[in-house]
Amino acid sequence: MTEKDKATQSPYLSIAYNGKVTLRNDMVLVTTCKMDVYKFPFDIQSCNLSFKSIIHNVMQIQLLEWTDSNHTTEWSKEIIKTQSDWEFMTITATNKTVDNFGIYQSMMVYTITMKRRSVLYIVNFILPVLLFLCLDLASFMISENGGEKLSFKVTVLLAVTVMQLILNEILPSSSNRIPLIAMYCITIFGLMMLSLLETILVMYLIEKDSASQNDWTDKEQSLSEDCKDKRGKNKFYTFFKDFKKRTNLTSACAGSSGERPSEMLPVSKETSSSQLTEESNASEREMLQELSPPLSSRKEEGKAGRWTRRAKTVNKVFFIFYITTASLFLVFMFHSWIE
Repeated sequence: MTEKDKATQSPYLSIAYNGKVTLRNDMVLVTTCKMDVYKFPFDIQSCNLSFKSIIHNVMQIQLLEWTDSNHTTEWSKEIIKTQSDWEFMTITATNKTVDNFGIYQSMMVYTITMKRRSVLYIVNFILPVLLFLCLDLASFMISENGGEKLSFKVTVLLAVTVMQLILNEILPSSSNRIPLIAMYCITIFGLMMLSLLETILVMYLIEKDSASQNDWTDKEQSLSEDCKDKRGKNKFYTFFKDFKKRTNLTSACAGSSGERPSEMLPVSKETSSSQLTEESNASEREMLQELSPPLSSRKEEGKAGRWTRRAKTVNKVFFIFYITTASLFLVFMFHSWIE
């Protein structure tokens, strides 16, 4: 189709000595191309410009190529002034005869091949998303004890979401298939989301383990306080019993008429000291039995590190899966773009 010519048509024509008449009139042509953006931004597009008469057949008007395709390509590169997103490659001309409702007409088809300049898209989109993936991969070295790892992963995921919004603005919508760059962005977003869910699971397991350890620590503290109270009571009871025995021994020595107190004193001392030693040993054994945790508490203590070990196993397995999947996906993407 032709737009309305804004320039004034030239009233001049050229007549050669052999009767050849030349009339030149520049026009603005508008054409529509069906684009395939599957390999965006590494896509190559081809558009056709077709010229033929509306009513005249091939016997009345025949269209011929002015020059060959190479000369047309070089001449087009010289006169192109606009440097846009597209890089002009070649123009090929084809002359053929078509059947238009039983009328054979001459038609000239010019095929324009263009290549998209992809450097800007690589620097502004593909490379930042790849760097975000590397940052998410490096976040596995952050400890799960605090919340820094979780907040870091959420921040990186939000950054990739912003990049998806930018992609929605720059990506052409005239395509029957999902472009590779959209698959690239969605897959990386999915990997980051799985990484975030794995971090939440690992932190949940570690928190569950720490909660069980805190319960055991509270029980141990309460048990130690009870043992201290009992130890104080035992000391008071031992002192009272010792005082009572000494009082009884003294009264016994004072009440006996045939024995001297000096003879009874060493025996009473030996007896009282042995009794005190046995009672102190018994009280120490009771305290050790109270301080030593029961079998069920030891089992709980053994179970306390189980969730942490499972969390570390899950983290290692997911790290290997993450690296393998991301590497295979990147190799597949770059191979599909380049071929």
